[in-house]
Amino acid sequence: MTDLKPKDFASSLDVRWCPGCGDYAVLKSLHKMLADTGAKLEDTLCVSGIGCSSRLPYYMATYGFHTIHGRAPAIASGAKLANPELDVWVFTGDGDGLSIGGNHLLHALRRNLDMQIVLFNNQIYGLTKGQYSPTSQKGVRTPSSPGGTVEMPLNPARFAIGAGSKFIARSIDTQAKVLGPILEAARAFDGTAFVEVLQNCVIFNDGVFDHLKDKKQGPDHTIVVEHGQPMVFGVNKDKGIRAKAGGFGLEVVSLDVGGSTEADLLVHDETNHALAVALAELGEKDGEPTVLGILFREPATEFGAASRVGLPEKPLSMNEKLTRLSATLRAAETWDVGEDAA
Repeated sequence: MTDLKPKDFASSLDVRWCPGCGDYAVLKSLHKMLADTGAKLEDTLCVSGIGCSSRLPYYMATYGFHTIHGRAPAIASGAKLANPELDVWVFTGDGDGLSIGGNHLLHALRRNLDMQIVLFNNQIYGLTKGQYSPTSQKGVRTPSSPGGTVEMPLNPARFAIGAGSKFIARSIDTQAKVLGPILEAARAFDGTAFVEVLQNCVIFNDGVFDHLKDKKQGPDHTIVVEHGQPMVFGVNKDKGIRAKAGGFGLEVVSLDVGGSTEADLLVHDETNHALAVALAELGEKDGEPTVLGILFREPATEFGAASRVGLPEKPLSMNEKLTRLSATLRAAETWDVGEDAA
């Protein structure tokens, strides 16, 4: 097959998201990344649950499976175990993945099966008309919380860390220069890669991430971390992140004249689990930047390969399967059940 272009990964269907929806940008980044990395249509599978983001498989010329609410990780796991050669992608939302699908997502991350899980986080239920979701900010007024939510929002990256994920990253839908390399790194990772994408819902939660996305002021509110590089950010690169005195927690410092120097700043180590926890939570308080990039990446035993240890290297014939099944059924005590059993 000749080298594929981004357009070759797009299906012939009209893309049906609301005009201005952040999902368009994610889809475009995915098409480009797959083309740039030499992916094959016949080896790629996109699996989704229920929600606006879960329409994505329709717009891929690859194999796709639009499954049921919250169960995409489980169905994707079955596909990957049945055909280890597949490049499996799961697309879910903050409601689909963290509410009804929270249990499935947790165990998918814990097992570390080789697949990519991309969670679109718009902090709202978009498809079902704007109810608050597990990631909605406290106090937000929605049809299901007319007086304002009283719940504390769930932090997806922090959830992934707690579940034992070995690859955790965060990006913004429209920042292709950040999102593209993250998707590429996720695809290359031998295990479950979790990518949170901060995505805009123009109808029910429009502008919730505007302070992060603004071309002029956004750099003051976000920091893109890179392994081995000091944590510098800001419109003028005049701010940084360092460890608090005593080594517990992070703080924002100024690099202006008379302030801290770059030598005082933390250098990102994507293998540092404790640092990943702190980075995932950064941005929850005023004055702190939201962290983008790969927060945590650590090689670990991949579930699929480990689970196949001791199994035949090549598929068994039907006769071999029946012989093994028969031997298994007769390997222990058996009982006859029925009226004539006595």
